[in-house]
Amino acid sequence: MPQLVQKLVVGLRQKLIITPQLQQAIKLLQLSKLDLQEEISQELVENPALEEAGTTTEMSAPGQDQPESGTPASDASSVREVTAGDEGERKDEDFDFSSYFRDLEDSYQPMRGVTEFRSAEDLPSIEQVLKSQDNLSGHLTWQLEMTLIGEETRLIGEAIIGNLDEGGYLEASLEEVAALSRGDEPWDLDLVEKVRNQIQRFDPVGVASLDLKECLLVQLQVAGHGDSTAVQIIREHLDLLQKKRYEDIEKAMGLSPEELDELLEVIRQLDPRPGEKYNPQTTTYITPDVYVIKDADEYRVLLNDDGLPRLRISPAYKRMLAELKQGDGDDPQAKSFVTEKVKAAFRLIRSLEERQRTIYKVANSIIKFQRPFLDAGIKAIKPLVLRDVAEDIGMHESTVSRVVNQKYMHTPRGLFEMRFFFHSGLASRGGENVSSLTVKEKIRKMVEEENPKKPYSDQALAEALRLEGLQIARRTVAKYREELRIPSSTQRKRAR
Repeated sequence: MPQLVQKLVVGLRQKLIITPQLQQAIKLLQLSKLDLQEEISQELVENPALEEAGTTTEMSAPGQDQPESGTPASDASSVREVTAGDEGERKDEDFDFSSYFRDLEDSYQPMRGVTEFRSAEDLPSIEQVLKSQDNLSGHLTWQLEMTLIGEETRLIGEAIIGNLDEGGYLEASLEEVAALSRGDEPWDLDLVEKVRNQIQRFDPVGVASLDLKECLLVQLQVAGHGDSTAVQIIREHLDLLQKKRYEDIEKAMGLSPEELDELLEVIRQLDPRPGEKYNPQTTTYITPDVYVIKDADEYRVLLNDDGLPRLRISPAYKRMLAELKQGDGDDPQAKSFVTEKVKAAFRLIRSLEERQRTIYKVANSIIKFQRPFLDAGIKAIKPLVLRDVAEDIGMHESTVSRVVNQKYMHTPRGLFEMRFFFHSGLASRGGENVSSLTVKEKIRKMVEEENPKKPYSDQALAEALRLEGLQIARRTVAKYREELRIPSSTQRKRAR
């Protein structure tokens, strides 16, 4: 029987070591500009050795002379890739503190022409300058409060309104709404149904419905078409109506084409998602990280440093560190604290420099590969993968992936996310790969130019693309069509 014996064993193994500076560099590299600003602000609060020397407002390319940057300029070719193992051999002695100790005199001059308020009374009140955006819940709650109802009925109405989706449909069942009662017993189901029917007739009409059929029927009743044949069409033949099989509806209902056209005109006025107009999409404003401008026949890449503060190591901590190094009987804890804070500030400044240089190199490589797109538009865009750019700039694919994450590039062709330029390609008869974006654009144009009464099926689109020399399958066409949010041929067909 083997026995457990403690002994020393000599072995050799590889181990990945990620230094604190490398961890910080990787973290900063994949942050968006807004997140980076928040990260820098947090570092300014936590590290007293780090100071903001001003705010940069100019666009520049790494490698150019920037006397106001607070950090030394260096050639872009010296950039180090931010990837695992790159900084494993760095030592504390590598920090060149003297090159970062610069006293910058900042001053503030008030803007000319700005009218000064004599007192706080001259300012408008907060109620005058703030306005909350209307939404479906608030709009319905306001109408509920304007209705003469009891306390229990109001609570039921609030529970129903609180369980509506963006389209205005009730996501919870009546039993689940009844169970939301604050008392020991659930609300009466008949009372819940009564309140729901009342909310359905609020503005917009049809909200709080359980399905599409009920939503459309309520709108017809409120509009005064409760006795119309349109009600029967929706109640009995909604599936045929959605598939636009109008001839089948005419046979089933015994209607002439003219009579059905009149009824369809009434139905087209209905809103299948009444709540959407009260839930508008919030506008997102994007600040580009990179600007691409055309200079003569060449394209130049400029980094947008607007909003990023200029950082420097505090002159006070510079003097303090020098005094602590010269002194012999100083407190070792104070010396350790000051040294660590200065090192942390130095690491942050250097990581920010490397981040900007890496983004610059990746953007330059993208422009080199996608020059045809900038010249001729989407029809000339080329297939591109992360490996292509990584091999071009001598970095790892993971580094390129971090760079293009949540970052945007403004070009003469418009504003694009940097990931937009990376996509697969399809083989063609000429032997060259064609970008999937180019194929999608071809599909979109073919659908726009098709006969509405005889729309192209996915198979027909695939055959048309094959005639142009593209080797593409029907399922690939269906996938691209869905990504373009183009309905199927059955849904696009217009029989009238």
